[in-house]
Amino acid sequence: MGILALVILIALIAIRMPIAYAMILVGGIGIVILNGPLLVMSQLKTLAWGQFSIYSLSVVPMFVLMGALASKAGLSAAIFRGANAWLGWLRGGTAMAAIAACAGFGAICGSSLATASTMGRVALPELKRYRYSGALATGSLAAGGVLGILIPPSVVLIIYAVIVEANIVTMFAAALLPGILAVLLFILTIAIYVLIRPEAGPRHEGVDRTEFRDATLGLIPVTVIFGIVLGGIYGGFYNPTPAAAIGVALVWAYGAITREIRLAEMIAALKETAGTTGMIYLILLGAELMKIFMSRIGLPQATADWIIANGLAPMTVMVVLLLALILLGCLMDSLSMILLVIPFFWPVLVDLNGGLYMPAEGSGFGMSTEDLKIWFGILALIVVELGLITPPVGMNVFVISALAKDTPMIETFKGVMPFFGAELVRVAILVAFPVITLWLPGLLN
Repeated sequence: MGILALVILIALIAIRMPIAYAMILVGGIGIVILNGPLLVMSQLKTLAWGQFSIYSLSVVPMFVLMGALASKAGLSAAIFRGANAWLGWLRGGTAMAAIAACAGFGAICGSSLATASTMGRVALPELKRYRYSGALATGSLAAGGVLGILIPPSVVLIIYAVIVEANIVTMFAAALLPGILAVLLFILTIAIYVLIRPEAGPRHEGVDRTEFRDATLGLIPVTVIFGIVLGGIYGGFYNPTPAAAIGVALVWAYGAITREIRLAEMIAALKETAGTTGMIYLILLGAELMKIFMSRIGLPQATADWIIANGLAPMTVMVVLLLALILLGCLMDSLSMILLVIPFFWPVLVDLNGGLYMPAEGSGFGMSTEDLKIWFGILALIVVELGLITPPVGMNVFVISALAKDTPMIETFKGVMPFFGAELVRVAILVAFPVITLWLPGLLN
């Protein structure tokens, strides 16, 4: 019955029913079949309040608002100008600058789609002006957008932390080095791409000294905002919710000083935040109903028992789960996938690791449950973000294609494939060397 429910859920998603409604429908009907309608009514009476009143989730609308204001404050253009001043003189340098700018904007925005959309508007005209190939120009921007989901602050990372009861600050720390690794691998990918196809990313003259100085100075506000928000979190001066509120105030102040944010822009940002937050919270409600239904039917535990009974090595199971996430990413968006899949996968990994309270030595993955929670979370988010650039969903590809109307979508998909390969290399590195993910959280602790 549980497997049938999952098949129905995926079918509803495939016919474009919103994921929140699909999960509410399947989860609600499943509970009715198992326990009758009174239990569903009883759950709904308190479930929404119980979910949405969690203090950790109050950070979500704050970071969403911070990203919305950053999009309207002109910060994206300043980041790209600064990155292009430093990298633009290289062959393929403007595409490298776009990657660096996506990472910088993602550190303020926290949304992959918003990062791709905003940076696409800023960087695409420059890439066209320097006669970059359509595949490299659109592919680098679509791939650069995925950096927004991992580089802190990240809304999806926060949701994962809430699901598995991880510390948000610890997850932010764990994401930092893998995020930097992604930027370096993407830039290396572009360097190799233009080495093989020099015409795809022509070299052009760098900016003059005055323009270089002005562009570099333009990076100072972004650096200050990023430093105050994340530096305060890592330094223990405040937790993520006040940090996000401070970030909102700083971005608004920057926009007000530069006169990019007036009353109309502020109202638009608030409306955008309300819509996005409402969507996220409704998905959370649907995911909780699905979780209750699946727990009552026993599917997660049955899956864990079946895997353990087959005697598969823990690392083999980890690789299979990551491959499953990549495949599911072709069907649904990243947030929905995290909410739907993590409640199934996480109990399996805990059991393979020797249980929730068992010592790590000599069992499972050779690490504590807390470390496993961090390591798996970062790996899961990386492979989940691949769904943003893989067909048939590939939301980042659709966003960039809407902006680059003169480039066929098939060219954009071709352009993101080298970056897809770079992401697989990053996953392999992080699987082989968990210390890259765990070092900074251990240092903070």
